[in-house]
Amino acid sequence: MAKGPTPGHGPLTGVRVVELAGIGPGPFAAMLLADLGADVVRVDRPGGAGLGIDPAHDLTNRNKRSVVLDLKGDEGPARVLDLVERADILVEGYRPGVAERLGVGPDACLARNPKLVYGRMTGWGQDGPLADRAGHDIAYIALTGTLSMIGGPDEPPTVPANLVGDYAGGSLYLVVGVLAALQHARAHGEGQVVDAAIVDGAAHLATMIHGMLAAGSWQDRRGANLLDGGCPFYGTYATSDGGHMAVGPLEGRFYAEFARLLGIADAFPDRWDLARWDELRAAVTERFLTRTRAEWTEVFAGTDACVAPVLSLTEAPHHPHLAARSTFVEHGGRTQPAPAPRFSATPVSVRTGPALPGADTEAVAADWDVPGLRPTPRD
Repeated sequence: MAKGPTPGHGPLTGVRVVELAGIGPGPFAAMLLADLGADVVRVDRPGGAGLGIDPAHDLTNRNKRSVVLDLKGDEGPARVLDLVERADILVEGYRPGVAERLGVGPDACLARNPKLVYGRMTGWGQDGPLADRAGHDIAYIALTGTLSMIGGPDEPPTVPANLVGDYAGGSLYLVVGVLAALQHARAHGEGQVVDAAIVDGAAHLATMIHGMLAAGSWQDRRGANLLDGGCPFYGTYATSDGGHMAVGPLEGRFYAEFARLLGIADAFPDRWDLARWDELRAAVTERFLTRTRAEWTEVFAGTDACVAPVLSLTEAPHHPHLAARSTFVEHGGRTQPAPAPRFSATPVSVRTGPALPGADTEAVAADWDVPGLRPTPRD
């Protein structure tokens, strides 16, 4: 009888991934694959990365295993190719040409394993005038126009941490790409290179906005549109205690409930009268300043007014809804977001904490049948 799915291991159980250690979107993409059940072996460099947090607290390395190899040494590239021969996916985040110079580029890897999916994570992409330039999230979203949409109309653009570029435009597109390529490899026996550039993903995220721009329903400036804070019933408002409430009742019936509970139901009979939006915003601002965040949260609780308190990172895990869904979990004494999305037949979980550099060398050498990973005994 065939065995059923292993509880908590996820739909990618059995998929092998080699991750060449880097920072930012590459490790996050590999973490997502690991969360979904893939056996991700992270190839760390001696001495660790030049930028990053203490490996013991780097949650993007959870559910992975680690070996340490010197890719600039004589044996390092050969051992990576040994792993590649047994892998389904490789993920790397070097500048274009670096992996090739190290001897672990696409040609070398696909020659060793023609079915391999070789995932490349960069900011600018593998070609183009900026391909070999340094950069970070903020520059990538700046160039694509994405950053220009975020913030107040009379203020500089607001930096959305590194979520929009690195992780949304980068990591998530790399994961979609390598899984699509894996499907092709398994159907046709043909591996390939996936060029996941943050500039491409960040631009793609704004597809709907470009459609609205072409239709004349989006203005190419901040704080002037329905979804960018320009609309008085889609934004954030301060409360009397310095907190904030997020407001988004776009549909008529939801707005009616919002206006009634806020106490402005009769003040603005036509909420789509753009000439009075400044007045409406001022009225909403004034009303929210009359109570605390907790008091307004209670007012809107259990309603369809589409209003929510703006919680901090440490407050969020304690919200009743998120707690009920276990959106955050604790593992190894660390509270962290749970793997997402969820699966009915192949559930996912946080199985192990952050992989410490080199801690899994013996296990990987045995499981992947790569005895050359083991250190050579000294005389």
